[in-house]
Amino acid sequence: MNKRDRMAEWDVYLVMDLEGHGRFSALELAKEAIEGGVRVVQIREKRMGDAEFIQLASPIQQLCQEKNAVFIINDRLSLAVEMKADGLHLGQDDLPEGNVRELIGEEMILGISASSVEEALKGIEHGADYLGVGSIYPTHSKSDAGDAVTPSLITDIRRLTELPIVGIGGIQLGFAAPVIHAGGNSVAVISAVCHAESPKQAAVALKKEIQAAKQKV
Repeated sequence: MNKRDRMAEWDVYLVMDLEGHGRFSALELAKEAIEGGVRVVQIREKRMGDAEFIQLASPIQQLCQEKNAVFIINDRLSLAVEMKADGLHLGQDDLPEGNVRELIGEEMILGISASSVEEALKGIEHGADYLGVGSIYPTHSKSDAGDAVTPSLITDIRRLTELPIVGIGGIQLGFAAPVIHAGGNSVAVISAVCHAESPKQAAVALKKEIQAAKQKV
């Protein structure tokens, strides 16, 4: 399956760390989410050393391979290459000098964050396979998320590109559909799944909302 076909399966895009939440370890969280229909898992872990990162992330990567889910590493380009991750996601401040593709190869999925039309164009120029647009709503999960951009930014960016757009930031159940109606393809969540009593059921409910919204587009 090629990159575009794999991304076409995305409804709920899970962003998680490696420390786990509540009674769930990181691996248990990922397993619950995938059982609930998540088809892409991004590991966002900035402070952990490389050896510990690999130790904790490898079982999640293996789980993703077994369940046909996409395994993405946030920001840490060298680790993404070393682990042969399915994808790498970069913020605007983390874009390396030169050609990213020369560093990661053509097969790895590349996602780039954008909080404005200008940043979306920069991501496209760097060869992004998809754009992570946000913060759509106010969020406390990401300290550097900036002001909320609302779903209208997705509409503006959609006029410029056919690349898949993942809306992110403050998205909870009941607030995913506007992202799809505005032109988004999927919704990235952190607390909506990671902090849920049942991550599996939270993922199921979000997926239902997104799929219902897609039927109305």
